[in-house]
Amino acid sequence: MGFKKLLASLGAGGASVETVLTEVNVVPGGVVQGEVRIQGGSVDQDIEGLSVGLQAKVEVESGDEEYKQNIEFTKVRLGGAFELRAGAVHTVPFGLEIPWETPVTMIDGQALRGMHIGVTTELAIARAVDSGDLDPINVHPLPAQKAILDAFIQLGFRFKNADMERGHIRGTRQKLPFYQEIEFFPPSQYRGLNQVELSFVADEHAMDVVLEMDKKPGLFSEGSDTFRSFQVGQHDFHGTDWAAYVNQWLSEVGSKRNWF
Repeated sequence: MGFKKLLASLGAGGASVETVLTEVNVVPGGVVQGEVRIQGGSVDQDIEGLSVGLQAKVEVESGDEEYKQNIEFTKVRLGGAFELRAGAVHTVPFGLEIPWETPVTMIDGQALRGMHIGVTTELAIARAVDSGDLDPINVHPLPAQKAILDAFIQLGFRFKNADMERGHIRGTRQKLPFYQEIEFFPPSQYRGLNQVELSFVADEHAMDVVLEMDKKPGLFSEGSDTFRSFQVGQHDFHGTDWAAYVNQWLSEVGSKRNWF
């Protein structure tokens, strides 16, 4: 092995990869398009494979510990093996489907704090360190999701935070190994509430909407959580006043428990 080939096998002087996305704004169930540009290094190299995928930074709870983990939740191989000549440029276009369950990262043009989702690119090089790339994307809500989010805003709820957690929400259509929680501060009329957490679990036909109410701890009582889930069709959500629906449920649960 010559000195240049040795350096290339260690990642020095070898191929570099850059992914260029045609459009970074996408929706669940859509497609992110782009191309991968591979620049040959100072020596010929055997490329064993090229793939693109989607990656999310997810919270993981393990016992008393909590840490972040990058989870690749979809992956597509682009073509087969080939030889990349020194100095040559190899361009590969792609279209990557966005799973319906993909968490939203934008609401009304504003980025949600705590959301990190991007397109991963992996270049597998024979006898070398793999070369990779990560390009963020903006995932906007589906119309049905926006209708629910707008209902909370209409009722006076304020966005607090969002995160992605590894695990499954029981009783839903969830397939991904993690889910999103969007947290809201309640307005003053829901004085007994600390916060409300909202999760969407969607497919092409409908979505499960999961609400978790977090009660403020009182002088003689501990805080508590209450769950509610309901289905919303992707195409027949227009006929419901969702602000009234959410308000009615919150009021019913709160009055039964003397929260409000």
